[in-house]
Amino acid sequence: MEERKPIYTAKGLGRSKVFLLGLQHLFAMFGATILVPILVNGYFHGEGLSVQVTLFCAGFGTLLFHFCTKLKVPAFLGSSFAFLGGFATVAELPEFEGMSYGEKLPYACGGVVIAGALYLVLALLIKALGVKKVMRFLPPVVTGPIIICIGLGLAPSAIANASVNWPLAIVALATVIIFNIWGKGIFKIIPILMGVVISYVLAVIMQLTGITNADGSTIIDTAALATSGFVGMPKFVLAKFNINAILVMAPIAIASMMEHVGDISAISATTDRNFIEDPGLSRTLIGDGLATMLAGGIGGPANTTYGENTGVLELSKVYDPAVIRLAAIFAIVLSFIPKLSAIFGTMPTAIVGGISFILYGMISAIGVRNIVENHVDFKQSRNLIVAAIIMVIGLGSNGVSIPIGGGNNITITALALASIVGIILNAVLPGKDYVFGENKKGDENRGVHI
Repeated sequence: MEERKPIYTAKGLGRSKVFLLGLQHLFAMFGATILVPILVNGYFHGEGLSVQVTLFCAGFGTLLFHFCTKLKVPAFLGSSFAFLGGFATVAELPEFEGMSYGEKLPYACGGVVIAGALYLVLALLIKALGVKKVMRFLPPVVTGPIIICIGLGLAPSAIANASVNWPLAIVALATVIIFNIWGKGIFKIIPILMGVVISYVLAVIMQLTGITNADGSTIIDTAALATSGFVGMPKFVLAKFNINAILVMAPIAIASMMEHVGDISAISATTDRNFIEDPGLSRTLIGDGLATMLAGGIGGPANTTYGENTGVLELSKVYDPAVIRLAAIFAIVLSFIPKLSAIFGTMPTAIVGGISFILYGMISAIGVRNIVENHVDFKQSRNLIVAAIIMVIGLGSNGVSIPIGGGNNITITALALASIVGIILNAVLPGKDYVFGENKKGDENRGVHI
């Protein structure tokens, strides 16, 4: 079977195809992006983050990121799950006792603003010291397993979502595979969109014939449609600052910054472009940090580069950042049309699970490819140890909580902990067989050469 050639500019595809490609990226990010405010609302008893504000922050934050990265990096910035534990902790901080949960939310968002500012600090360090000195600590034996953990860490959510209605999830997954392998023309580059459309039609048929999900719930929940208006401004909330809320939220940036490096490496490897060098890791960090600061400042969740959309890039082979920006514009438009946003929100959970099967798997496969293409020597015990410990911590632990006094804790997620431990082990264990910048071909293969 002839391998498709990557498309780096979508200009020759025509407006209709570009529109569909943008819509495909919107569908890929939508479920996870709106899930964050839904979960936070649970912690804040219905007075938490707004879905409309979240969509606006994702769209505008993505455009801001693209502006900071010279319009070169095909990344979408959606809601970060890393900060969920922080929101839950801030909601129960003792000093906020007596406040309504709606009054507590701005302080959590203030912590998000400071977390975003830490991105700028790291960007300045990279600019001052040089990316070479920083990336020496992130060889393929470290970044490969981290990328694998990013994908496999998301796998349980794919299984959980798919298990709501396995037949529907399997149809969604099978449709993506069929169109990706045997599709012709435009259908070959929009397999995810086709998976959503065809499985949604099946969901409608199943609902009309009285079939329900495994737990007895309706397949398509239309309750939000009745209460949502056609046009409405997002309800922005200005951030407020409290030292304890900052101490809870800001350290989580350690996790999200490590994920950022892994995601940019994954996007670089996927597109065969060196985004660490051009436009530079400092610029991508600034873009992500400013987007997170903006989101927190107006009552939204922290942003992060989305692996789901990296999976879409891998499947479609269309790497034009303009397509991502179109998806960002769609997200902004949706934030002002609650009714349309609610329609998108009726997408059955099982369909999201079926689509996620392949997207999350693609991310992990990219990590495996980085290891293989760089010929990481696993005959060396030190390489086995580094990779093994990263994988076990990243996939098997729940992270750690560090007491900071007053009954409060700083939570370091499993992925952040795995990244930190992996970097330290690689730095201190003898027998390093990889030095950044010496093996140019190996660096090029993972998209992070200088």
